[in-house]
Amino acid sequence: MVQPAIVVRGLALAILSTGAMGFSPPFVAAPRGTGLFFSSLSVQQDTSVDVAENAARNTFAFDLWANNNGIQRVDGFKLVDEGGERDLDRQVYATTTTDVPSGSPVLFVPEALILSSNKAIAELRGPEMEEVELYLANAEAETQYRQYYLMLKILLEVQKGRESQWYQWLDSLPRFFTNACSMTDFCLLCLPPLMKKLAEEERESQERLGTESIAMVPFLGDDIKNNPRLVKWAYQIAYTRAVETDDGDLQIVPMGDYFDHGSESVEIQPSYDDAGNYYAYTTYDVSAGQPLRISYADPRNPSHLFARYGFLDEESPATYCKLLPPTVNQDMLDLGYSHDRMLFYKSGEVADEVWDIFLYTHLSATNLDDQQALMTAHRTGDYESKLALHEAYYVDTSAALLDHVDGFLEDIDKLIEKADTIGVTDPNSVYIRFEHPRLPLIHRHNLFVRETFQNVRNRYSPDESWREATRLTVQECDDTECAVAECVQTFDGNWMCEGGLGPNPDGSERMKTQTVIASQ
Repeated sequence: MVQPAIVVRGLALAILSTGAMGFSPPFVAAPRGTGLFFSSLSVQQDTSVDVAENAARNTFAFDLWANNNGIQRVDGFKLVDEGGERDLDRQVYATTTTDVPSGSPVLFVPEALILSSNKAIAELRGPEMEEVELYLANAEAETQYRQYYLMLKILLEVQKGRESQWYQWLDSLPRFFTNACSMTDFCLLCLPPLMKKLAEEERESQERLGTESIAMVPFLGDDIKNNPRLVKWAYQIAYTRAVETDDGDLQIVPMGDYFDHGSESVEIQPSYDDAGNYYAYTTYDVSAGQPLRISYADPRNPSHLFARYGFLDEESPATYCKLLPPTVNQDMLDLGYSHDRMLFYKSGEVADEVWDIFLYTHLSATNLDDQQALMTAHRTGDYESKLALHEAYYVDTSAALLDHVDGFLEDIDKLIEKADTIGVTDPNSVYIRFEHPRLPLIHRHNLFVRETFQNVRNRYSPDESWREATRLTVQECDDTECAVAECVQTFDGNWMCEGGLGPNPDGSERMKTQTVIASQ
């Protein structure tokens, strides 16, 4: 079925009575033709979307498509294309080149251009899909129906080639990903336990919606069904670019899907009118040159953001404490055991929920009466009794906390060393660039998490002399590369380092940052 063409008339930015800049929704006419408004402007001659990791992204054609299909943007809205030497290094995101006051609309997208799980289910679900859905149910993928039908919609549009109303948008999308689904088995070996667990769960999710079920879909051709790379790419697009609305619909908003993630602050708040048209408003006064960002997920869980979306949120104020008990019972859930509450903060502080779980675990092996007293105090809001229990057992729980931290630091140092041995910080390493291009990001993630755990260790260590290190392992980085240096403190208090980046080729001092990753 060919999608209706969207014919836009009278596109203009309207000045609202308040004096703020607003958008006037375009008139959507009856279908005509294929909906391809500027086929004469096409650069490529082929009709399919090339999803090879090194395939070029045609953002120029997408920008023209947006203008011709009713997407309206405030003056200064721009897609920044930070290209690397290869297309897989490119980062494309929305920004503004002008100051935009708080509460201003910056983007309008007509409802007809929005891909949605609700619309995909309404269009594609029928009696002929019962066998596919039974397969998904047997694979315990019933909770993924929304994502699955959104995937099918993407694959159906790819199958149409240039006849698809969304062809230029599809051809602008990334092909190279750094999230869990894209990682190799070697990548998994370089991940700490929780991140590895999240990565394995993401990969299993993709496999459940993979080629076996796609092969059963009646309206897809063999060229789609027999292309596992394309199927995986469609999964990546559905999972990394869709946002969930208040009514549970999963929507991909062309152009709106180029808003990056913000942690400490977000510049954009999405909104919809009664007709389902999409608007994006600024949340504060945004200065020229700033990125335009939304929130993808809880910023206090950078490992989830990495596993799902494939980026490291270094602005994240905290990270999960990586505690993985063999079993988690209802008491522990009531105390707050979850990945978004069991947090270690960059400052070295530890969330109350972490202390509660360590105390509960200690009491389960030493004093069941006090364990019950802890739960009673927690459930009744008796803060004083709960605090008294924490004070009584602090020596034990703090020791358990430090044992956990030290064990994690020891394990992650081995992972950091493993990556170092194969040249992960060498920007010219052919092996890294072409065999394991995701490994440098994994390495940065490990260093980021390690720093947070080290801060916790420093804050709660009972041995003050431990902080007065005489030997340090330091990560040195400049704008292009990183290297590890071993530094020793001399008797006169100065530091001598071996390795690292060293001076510039001309002998001058190199501008660099230094991060302590281990101390003795």
